[in-house]
Amino acid sequence: MGQNTRVVAITGASGAVYGLRLIQELIGRGDDTAVIISPSGFLVLGHETGLRLKGDRVEIEKWLKKYFGRTKGRINYYPADDISSFLSSGSSFVRDMVVCPCSMGTLARISCGISGNLIERTADVVLKEKGRLILVPRETPFNQIHLENMLRLSKAGAHIIPAMPGFYHQPEKVEDLVNFIVGKILDAMGIENSLYKRWKPV
Repeated sequence: MGQNTRVVAITGASGAVYGLRLIQELIGRGDDTAVIISPSGFLVLGHETGLRLKGDRVEIEKWLKKYFGRTKGRINYYPADDISSFLSSGSSFVRDMVVCPCSMGTLARISCGISGNLIERTADVVLKEKGRLILVPRETPFNQIHLENMLRLSKAGAHIIPAMPGFYHQPEKVEDLVNFIVGKILDAMGIENSLYKRWKPV
């Protein structure tokens, strides 16, 4: 893992498939990707995707590599409680982080500058180093606190991309809806992709 490492964090909001699909795209194109999963994120992964990850860091990383198969980019797993990880330091030159999906609790703590775990600390580092922090909230409806937290983060430089798929591209299956959101995330990262049909006036 080096200067061009991209970070993907999966938290306890519904929509774990978005995070997995994003990781697949990144490592498939050759990007080294650091993965962090919150305790609630593990529960949602198991419930929604059937991917039940258990064990220590080495075991979880092994299962992730098996799940994604042979790829161009490397994937490394970092426990959410590993606050001593290189990801928690601004000197790591980590400049791209996506929290996908992002729970309202995680979003709130990041918006307040709380660094209680590696996900929150890495997000704080990316913001303070003027990197690219992308948050993908998956909640509905939003209450005033949610909206105020998102506004605060947007003003601080974060990209807010709610998991709200469009339908103008006439999706035919769930994968099309997932790809639409992942494509939007990649767009925000400056990564060319063809995961969804671009709007073209008739």
